[in-house]
Amino acid sequence: MDPLASSSALDFLHDVGTRIAAADPVHEVLDRIVEFVSDLVSCDSCFIYVLEGSDLVLRASKNPHPEEVDRLTMRIGQGIAGWVAEQREPVVLERNASQDRRFRSFSELPEDSYEALLCIPVISRGRVVSVINVQHKEPHAFAPREVKMISMIGHLVGAAIEMARLENEVIQLADKLAVRKIIERAKGIVQSEFGISEEEAYSLIKKQARSRRKSMKEIAEAILVTNDMKRNQRPMPPPDELAS
Repeated sequence: MDPLASSSALDFLHDVGTRIAAADPVHEVLDRIVEFVSDLVSCDSCFIYVLEGSDLVLRASKNPHPEEVDRLTMRIGQGIAGWVAEQREPVVLERNASQDRRFRSFSELPEDSYEALLCIPVISRGRVVSVINVQHKEPHAFAPREVKMISMIGHLVGAAIEMARLENEVIQLADKLAVRKIIERAKGIVQSEFGISEEEAYSLIKKQARSRRKSMKEIAEAILVTNDMKRNQRPMPPPDELAS
């Protein structure tokens, strides 16, 4: 039976769709895709790179890479994943993957020493949105069926990856706007308190953040809390009223 027609595959597609509809974070969607692909081909490693601007950004990994996920990037055309994104064609290397002329090594990733590599472009609406890397520690002959199945998964989840990425960008933008509002409010309080200009107030908050090794948001929030405490503080009543 074709794995894509099995109940587990249908459950996977339903799960991904549900996560997108619920606006789940992009990492939850990508981690679910990594999990399914890894089980499907029994690989030792699986990466998902998401195209953001002209860069591929590592967004999900089967093996834990907390320091590299969301940080490691490569330009389109660089490395095998970059070549796949540029040429929109899969790469299948059954052995000596690191010897391929397109290969680019990342010392942070021990998977770069693996022998076999399958790299598939994920396309949505005619454009590459992601690249899926599947790797094996030992030489591995990728069956045409495996290549076809992962390519099919790429087509099925391409829109999901793109939607999840866009949703993540919207959340990040909303967070930035919220932080900006907090800093603007704090800046106004500092201006009023010290009788200084808007630029001077911003510089003062920035200086405090650096000296205390905190974010400007944390300093701004502290200013707002202090100001609220001052406004809510009631003056002590006269002694005769206290005695009555």
